[in-house]
Amino acid sequence: MKTMKPLIFVVEDEADIARLVKHHLEAAGFNVTTFATAPQVIPEAERERPALFLLDIMIPGGDGFEICRRIRQNQAIAMTPVIFLTAKTSESDRVLGLELGADDYVGKPFSPRELVARVKAVLRRFERPLAPEVITTGDIEIDSGAMILKVRGKQVATTATEFRLLEYMARHPGRVFTRDQLLDAVWRDTAYVTPRSVDVYVRRIREKIEKDAEEPQYLRTVRGAGYRFEAMK
Repeated sequence: MKTMKPLIFVVEDEADIARLVKHHLEAAGFNVTTFATAPQVIPEAERERPALFLLDIMIPGGDGFEICRRIRQNQAIAMTPVIFLTAKTSESDRVLGLELGADDYVGKPFSPRELVARVKAVLRRFERPLAPEVITTGDIEIDSGAMILKVRGKQVATTATEFRLLEYMARHPGRVFTRDQLLDAVWRDTAYVTPRSVDVYVRRIREKIEKDAEEPQYLRTVRGAGYRFEAMK
């Protein structure tokens, strides 16, 4: 039986780079659809859901940040992983990308082999199955098998990375985790994510589960150490 190759949407307006990326991803066993402009990306993704988006930031008809924002707001494709591939590699750009829900950030110029490795690493993180379990604490329900988060009875959209981070900490209530421990546990198969990324993801999760993200009840900061998940009755 022939298995379907994972489909990757590459949004890149520089034709030479788009061809290079397409060539190396296809050689690695992926199907690739390229886009030189922004408008058709979301409609096409709704029609044929990709396994991953690879987004340039500066593109005609929009920008990668806005595409990422729209992906995360679209229930049908909200959990699809996103990697930025861009010449904008300042710390502020990286943080903004992560805050919008990106899963990785590759700077130009880039090594095609490294790019393929990072695509595979992100996809492995998303494919690794979680043990089926429903964790209920306070007004949060975490369904590990279905990867569904409910807060105060309503389903809340998360990225797979956000869900895995929250689920991992909720499985170990009361335990303090350093940023490096969380990187090892959740990101595990990539060395390209920094401890700062954990802070960004914690902030995003708090905005989704806490009544007041500035005064968190569940996801607590332990100064000088890391983070702790506090179970509620």
